[in-house]
Amino acid sequence: MSVADASLDTTSEVDAVDKIPLEEIDVSQPHLFKNDSWRPWFARLRREAPVHYLADSENGPFWSVTSHDMVMAVNTNHKVFSSEVGGIAIADRDDQGELSKAVSFITLDEPAHAPQRNSVSPAVAPGNLMDLEPLIRERAADILDHLPVGETFNWVDKVSVELTARMLATLFDFPYDRRRDLIRWSDITTAVPKVTGEDNDMEERKAALMDCAMTFHQLWQERAAQPPKFDFISMLAHGKATKHHINDPFMMLGNIILLIVGGNDTTRNSISGGVIALNQYPEEYQKLRNNPELIPNMVSEMVRWQTPVIHMRRTALEDIELGGKTIRKGDKVVMWYLSGNRDENVFPDADRLMIDRPNARHHVSFGFGVHRCMGNRLAEMQLRVLWEEIMKRFKQVEVVGEVERLSNNFIRGVGHVPVRLHPH
Repeated sequence: MSVADASLDTTSEVDAVDKIPLEEIDVSQPHLFKNDSWRPWFARLRREAPVHYLADSENGPFWSVTSHDMVMAVNTNHKVFSSEVGGIAIADRDDQGELSKAVSFITLDEPAHAPQRNSVSPAVAPGNLMDLEPLIRERAADILDHLPVGETFNWVDKVSVELTARMLATLFDFPYDRRRDLIRWSDITTAVPKVTGEDNDMEERKAALMDCAMTFHQLWQERAAQPPKFDFISMLAHGKATKHHINDPFMMLGNIILLIVGGNDTTRNSISGGVIALNQYPEEYQKLRNNPELIPNMVSEMVRWQTPVIHMRRTALEDIELGGKTIRKGDKVVMWYLSGNRDENVFPDADRLMIDRPNARHHVSFGFGVHRCMGNRLAEMQLRVLWEEIMKRFKQVEVVGEVERLSNNFIRGVGHVPVRLHPH
């Protein structure tokens, strides 16, 4: 789908969705996100059933929570809506292959969750972010200064992936020449059929995750034998609540994968989505050129517009009424962040990118409550610094061909964005 028509749902598409019986609406179909055709599906649910039950799907029966206020209600009620019982993805653990036994702090409820999260959260605390900013700026500048001006190239590979890989290598103190392995492991984590709708090679996935586990097992042992440092592995290896994970390979792998995916997907896909959005709404790009001081607010708006994590799943621990519906104990409840961020009752003209949107920070992309994204400030800083450096160099990053999105109902991924640079 081209940038020009990427946000325009045709009358025929809307009519087709409106003809489907409400009880059969299934917004978990991965092709909706690959084709970028999800808008009328969620718009109908927000309008007619913001808390909606689907009795049968590829991922079994589940509740869809699609309005901003209902997403917030589930997100902030961790005592009733559990991350631990069924995990955080719409795909059940039994459908996730080798990772089905992996446990991470995002899939733990309180009181087990907080001590593990607190073992690594100092790495992204405000003081450490101040120290990281010059390095992020240096790396962003280096990437931008070596781009092929005058040629068409894939922005995702040259910028989005490369900057993310460099920063992940720094946060883990991971071998710099192997930084793309971190991206590969992140991508393959969600490469299961119930998430992608594709026939993924599960043996290849298993081999890659074993490679990841073995690599980090060795790094963990090395860091445990050294004085504590300020990288994720050292913090986990020395943390009171996490140092025993060396003896629990699934807990170790689960937390490592969580930190890799968390550090990769938000930043990487918001970098890609931001370029797409500015080209889709050229008047907003002009607004940015006229007033670069809008960049911090623009970053929040890009994260809202892109919504890198499409959904989060919870499981009800007891019967509860939500939005006039009765959710039963044991029911699967899916918060569709992508839909909450397009709620017209909160964000007027919600499908548009508006870089000066007054309430852009009210998006739900990072979640809320005890499981709010630990690295949200780091992600925002990387995006802010990158766009500050882009605007110093280029009048426009022009999208010049078809955008390729990934088939995935969990991560809103972008695979290819062909661009050409226009220097000042």
